[in-house]
Amino acid sequence: MQRDSSSSDEEDNLINQNERNPSAPATFHIQHLTSRFNSKFIFHKRYLFALFPLFIILFFYFTPDTHSLFSTTKSFNIPDHTNDSQLRALYLLRQQQLGLLRALNSTILFNSTSQTHDLNPFHDLKSFLFKQISLNSQIQQVLLNPHRTGNLVDFGNASLGYEEYDRCRTVDQNLSRRRTIEWKPKADKFLLAVCVSGQMSNHLICLEKHMFFAALLNRVLVIPSSKVDYQYDRVLDIDHINRCLGMGTKAKVVVSFEEFASIKKHHMHIDKFLCYFSLPQPCFLDDERLRKLKSLGLSMSKPEPVWVEDTRKPSKRTVQDVLSKFAHDEDVLAIGDVFYAEVEQEWVMQPGGPLAHQCKTLIEPSRLILLTAQRFIQTFLGRNFIALHFRRHRFLKFCNAKIPSCFYPIPQAADCISRVVERANAPVIYLSTDAAGSETGLLQSLVVLNGRPVPLVKRPARNSAEKWDALLYRHHIEGDPQVEAMLDKTICAMSSVFIGASGSTFTEDILRLRKDWGSASLCDEYLCQGEEPNVVAENE
Repeated sequence: MQRDSSSSDEEDNLINQNERNPSAPATFHIQHLTSRFNSKFIFHKRYLFALFPLFIILFFYFTPDTHSLFSTTKSFNIPDHTNDSQLRALYLLRQQQLGLLRALNSTILFNSTSQTHDLNPFHDLKSFLFKQISLNSQIQQVLLNPHRTGNLVDFGNASLGYEEYDRCRTVDQNLSRRRTIEWKPKADKFLLAVCVSGQMSNHLICLEKHMFFAALLNRVLVIPSSKVDYQYDRVLDIDHINRCLGMGTKAKVVVSFEEFASIKKHHMHIDKFLCYFSLPQPCFLDDERLRKLKSLGLSMSKPEPVWVEDTRKPSKRTVQDVLSKFAHDEDVLAIGDVFYAEVEQEWVMQPGGPLAHQCKTLIEPSRLILLTAQRFIQTFLGRNFIALHFRRHRFLKFCNAKIPSCFYPIPQAADCISRVVERANAPVIYLSTDAAGSETGLLQSLVVLNGRPVPLVKRPARNSAEKWDALLYRHHIEGDPQVEAMLDKTICAMSSVFIGASGSTFTEDILRLRKDWGSASLCDEYLCQGEEPNVVAENE
């Protein structure tokens, strides 16, 4: 994707959040250098004081005597009844203890030699703290998922760890414990889905919520027409939805607009057009979109809000709320955009979704896209790879409007990515991005592990000598922007570890697929999760 040409007209005034004073002259007096050193040392000591409570806990938990505090080879006395998840947590706590002790030793050494003005012991302190936070997160994940097991290996005198690859093992989503409802629509009752906000990812989330509404109201869901919305049958497997719900070829829960038009060819009329959102305008519909709907041959009543609801501050709603406002006897009902709707969020967003079905997920890529993704992975990536959604185009302004910002300088992003690569031990990264070549080129030069660059792989341009994309070419859907976007999502969803872009619905849809397919990893995270950008531009 090319950069937005308007962005070249913007002047970027950057503020270094770590250094807000004017630049110092090239030469310094010794007294000034000592003052700067002392102030920096006091600043970093505050970090260490914050860690003292954790030192105390580790001290009493792991050491029966003070001499063993600095021992790195002490074995644990492990009760016989300790299970695998507890062993894993103990091992991670041990690793955290050793890391903190190394930091403490470095601090003691620094205090004894401080006259050398050597700042190296503190140079990577911030990076170290983030690594400990990440390790603590892993411990929490282990304790929250006690039923996951792995292969124990021997660490010193105690079996306290898992093999390296197990650090990023898949998450048990407990799909068998889903809360679900049956979708049993009446054959002559229809719900027309209307999705207008945002791009394709927003529309897929909107469509998924419409399915929940249709199930609650016992109606057949009508997929929007490609004349007023995206061409869903190019990217989604509509028949898959009906098969997963146990429906035959005649009885369907989801139909295309063309099928609906064939059934209602003598009376194409929306009996009630209800708006979930009333603000900033009813149903997100302006006059142009209403004209497009009517151009399909539909007659309709005026869209009417069922309550006062603002997309900017949506209220939490229940099933009872929906039934009280949207349950009607009319044959054809249309409901406006529900992308921002917050109805039974935990239920709707659970892995596998809220509907009872026989598959891992209902809304998934078409068979052609699935096969193409598999062939690409077999050709370029292999089984163990990291996927990175690196959102950049128009993301700078969007992120900087948030506190904290989610737009990171390339060097900082590269450092965050390298840490994930180290944990995942993956040889290659699949890069899904809209960034310019200048940004991805710099990113590639900075993502390094053990002195070697980690390849960033993007999908190449069409080449007749390569056969991985032959299915798309034969079915004449290659080059379709929505097909390519869904292909990117599918490859990312199949990765060993995924790094997403905070605030992006593209990333959220990938995370949904990963949860539903069972490919979500303990190492999945948003880019630079827990960090703030080290430089943020001023607002306009």
